[in-house]
Amino acid sequence: MSQEIKTIKIEDLVLWTENPRDPISPTATDQDVVNRAVSDPNIKWELNKLAREMGEYYDYSELPIVVYKKGKPIVYDGNRRIVLAKIKLGYVKVDNLSVLLPDVPDELPCNVCSEDIALKSIYRKHVLLRNTWSPLERDIFASKYLGEDKSIFLRFDEATGGFITDNPEMNQGFVRKEILTESLLNSMGFELDGEHLKTRHSDEEANTILSDLLNIIKNKQITTRVNRGNPISVLPQRSKEIIEDNKRKSLKTYHPIQHMVEANDDQPASSHQRKTPITRKNKRTFFGEKLILKSGDVNNLYSDILALSDFVTSNKKAFSPNIYSIFRMSLRLLCETASKSLGYDDIKDYIKAFFADAKKKLSQDDKTFLSEQNITQDTLPQLFHTGAHNYQSSTSADKAIAISIILGAILRESHGK
Repeated sequence: MSQEIKTIKIEDLVLWTENPRDPISPTATDQDVVNRAVSDPNIKWELNKLAREMGEYYDYSELPIVVYKKGKPIVYDGNRRIVLAKIKLGYVKVDNLSVLLPDVPDELPCNVCSEDIALKSIYRKHVLLRNTWSPLERDIFASKYLGEDKSIFLRFDEATGGFITDNPEMNQGFVRKEILTESLLNSMGFELDGEHLKTRHSDEEANTILSDLLNIIKNKQITTRVNRGNPISVLPQRSKEIIEDNKRKSLKTYHPIQHMVEANDDQPASSHQRKTPITRKNKRTFFGEKLILKSGDVNNLYSDILALSDFVTSNKKAFSPNIYSIFRMSLRLLCETASKSLGYDDIKDYIKAFFADAKKKLSQDDKTFLSEQNITQDTLPQLFHTGAHNYQSSTSADKAIAISIILGAILRESHGK
């Protein structure tokens, strides 16, 4: 199909749920996509910034790319602009977008084409010309839509349960090209075998090496200008000794460990001189302190979720990171059950009624943790929503635990004995 300029009503345009910027559930509605864009947990949409850049009126110089699928015009490129247009015209509801939106007509000229042309155009625009995507986003798009083989970078992320996804410092071009390469991974005792990561180390030892690798990148001990292409020389002694001691051991499949040792901003990685690898345990548990709730469905659900979290913690190797998607769905169910038991029709109203008092009673450490996870009274309803639809962000353990902590505090206020 050749490209064709057609005028389409903004009301009829459908936002692309598989947008490489921030894909969500294929069954999500326009309102779901807009909610996601406004809450912007991964800082991918930046609607306020775009609205300021656009100014007073909608700019026609760049047309949305649209593909008709099952009779519906899907916006493959230009979703951020269409989100702003739908908000401006009232086709979706938004409570907390505090910026002047550009004026926009009821319909817009669009570049209507086949999916093949749309995908090639998007790749050309965002990768070849502007380079607006991260290396991992580029690799995911190329594999999923352009038929390219999965890169080592992408396979490594998947095999480690999202080590690159969860640590933006790893999602850099020089890391992709010069550190997470086949030869350097082999020299550190790792080898990609299809979709699996093999290692000569125990899972805990492998976790230590990967955490130290993250540290030296985060602390800029290795960059495009410093120690380039030689990460092993910069690794702390403990990781060097692990690599040396295990270099003749046979390969076995690596099982990702949830809660990898995090990069320590206060202490350079080079100061670690221990041979025995150390795993920093996450002291936070689901719901924080133990809850004493009134008997009934709310207490039963809380007890079941807590028991499941204790079992997962004791048997981590038996579960993938996707277990936290299940936790997020369960937390949404618990919140809805608590809300309905008090006569609230919407969890937003239930959260609004108890959030402020609940947060006041949390420790400063827990308050800081919630802030780090971008959990506020406004974002919490959307986080429950995205968690219940198995979006990619639902696999974050820290996000699930943070949500459970504030929900636990709310339950203490609303259903505590």
